Amino acid sequence: MAPGILEKPAEEQQGGDSHMANTANDACVDRLTLLRSMPEPPVECQVCVIGAGPAGLMLACNLGRFGVKVEVVDDRADQTPVGRADGLQPKTIETFRQMRLADPLLQRGVRVYDIAFWRSTTDEPLHRLGREIHYPPIIDVLDPYILLVHQGMVESLFIEDLKKRGVEVRRNTAFDSYSVCDGNNGPLQVNCLANVTQDRKTILTQYLVGCDGAHSKVRKSIPDAKPIGLSQPSLWGVLDGELDTDFPDIWSKTLVYSQEHGSILIIPRERNMTRFYIELKSSTKGDRNMLGQDFVMQRAKEIMAPFSVKWKYIEWFGRYQIGQRVANRFQDPHTRAFLAGDASHTHSPKAAQGMNTSMHDAWNIGWKLNFASRGLAKPALLESYEEERRKIALDLVNFDYEHANQIAGGDAVALAENFKTNVRFISGIGAEYGENAINMVEPQSWVMGDAKPGCLLPPAKVTRYLDSNPVDIQLDIPMLGQFRIYLLMWDVHQSRIFLDGFCAALNSPDSLINQLSAAANISYAKQPRLPAPEDIYLRPERYTAVSHLFTFGLITTMPKSEIEITDLPALFQDSRWTFYLDDIPELDTRGQLCTNKWLGSLGPGEVAIVNVRPDGYVGSIGRWDSSVDDAGEEAAKWLDTYYDRFLQVPLTPAMA
Repeated sequence: MAPGILEKPAEEQQGGDSHMANTANDACVDRLTLLRSMPEPPVECQVCVIGAGPAGLMLACNLGRFGVKVEVVDDRADQTPVGRADGLQPKTIETFRQMRLADPLLQRGVRVYDIAFWRSTTDEPLHRLGREIHYPPIIDVLDPYILLVHQGMVESLFIEDLKKRGVEVRRNTAFDSYSVCDGNNGPLQVNCLANVTQDRKTILTQYLVGCDGAHSKVRKSIPDAKPIGLSQPSLWGVLDGELDTDFPDIWSKTLVYSQEHGSILIIPRERNMTRFYIELKSSTKGDRNMLGQDFVMQRAKEIMAPFSVKWKYIEWFGRYQIGQRVANRFQDPHTRAFLAGDASHTHSPKAAQGMNTSMHDAWNIGWKLNFASRGLAKPALLESYEEERRKIALDLVNFDYEHANQIAGGDAVALAENFKTNVRFISGIGAEYGENAINMVEPQSWVMGDAKPGCLLPPAKVTRYLDSNPVDIQLDIPMLGQFRIYLLMWDVHQSRIFLDGFCAALNSPDSLINQLSAAANISYAKQPRLPAPEDIYLRPERYTAVSHLFTFGLITTMPKSEIEITDLPALFQDSRWTFYLDDIPELDTRGQLCTNKWLGSLGPGEVAIVNVRPDGYVGSIGRWDSSVDDAGEEAAKWLDTYYDRFLQVPLTPAMA
């Protein structure tokens, strides 16, 4: 097990290095003793998050739910009041559904299903070139639209969820620096300056995550984490306000291009508002500081002519220069300090990707930090964060460079083609990870369906056996920081020998799954997930009856009349809330059975296992012939092999 946050490691180095190790640890302990003796002792936590924007709050919200001791520090006096990011893509909406936080956003936001293209030249007045469906049926999502909501509304959801669990953001507190004891065994010391008086505050933490924006001080503190990229010469203005206009497509996402005056991207907003992204052509003369709100409003009127554009009020005005940059590193060499959101990547806002990508950085690292804090993670788990999310950041800035240039160029045909080519990535479901410790690709060509390691679990409709409710299987099990292990088969009775052998092998003292579950259960007993009042309705304990680390699900195409809960092995009887009937393809987004959508096909005697990571990505897929002797035992060994790649049984299974 990794040493506790304030504990020395259980074993010192041997031989010639022992004196050096002891000296370093003694110095560390002396410094901690001194810090604790100060009039205001340091705050102690397991994860310190710098920045309370969408990325930082998403991370803190999940860590709090998982039961990790988290501190959130932000240099602002309050949350985002106006402006900033505003678009949630389909995958992000799904993530909020999985967190049970989507309803307020869906009630208040504006849904955009299409995109329109307009153009004017010296020879032709402004006219519509055409329309496109924003997310055509080829994109397999529950919510095929962009949801436009103000960034402050998203932050409010997270802040309220944190308050329910007793976590508050430390406002007016700026990150200054951090340091670590020699040997990397002690806590990180995070130094902050609070309030106008610049009072020094100290936080001791196992892990530090910088979500502090494009000018991140945490990034500047991590060796070799410099942002690499370029800025484009064009300047853009942003206006949020309520319009009085006769332009017909004001409630669609619309690109308007004027050969003479530049481009406008129109985005409908909540509360009857509209956002304009207005190009300020590089040929514009004069100091950029002269390009204020009045100038930008006049430019918008010129681009939109002959249609009338007036503002009833302006809520927010901003101006920015496009830059695409990605940090060289997303974590320090010891995987103790990390970067997420704009601290690690920046790009233009016009594809509505920034807030989405930033929150999914946090979604990726949150569960990994939970396991690391509990001593359950091998180094490979935290190392996978940079490998996975830096790839997505690079994919994003490469797409954004082309997308921003085509918006500025007004080439509707090229823009539409670029959008079609990248629509899976834009929606979020095309953010795919390569093979690594947690994405295991089998040498056999077993992956024939839409479920693939390193990709999001496709949506599917099934019937929950216990209450006959039709449910979205990718949403039904609450995200408690646990893995989901789905077993799929046509006939449970035919596969009973397989299931008995599988369950017996998992119950063996030699089973890694058994050992990990026992360690996790002890850890969560000592430091449980933080509850919320609505848990009385959600009943998360239904999904941790067998293990706090794994939720087992069983999916079969059998009719309900032909099987009872008592026909299942004990493990699956205890998992009765995740026993599903694959019998409602007519309700699916593509009219398919879950089994066929995920696997492509499954033989009459075959059993498949789909491991799903806590962030909803498929980790591995295996198949077995249930008629083969010891197939169930082999499947259990296969599970052990997969999880042994990145999880470990700690020496003392408890959190610090």
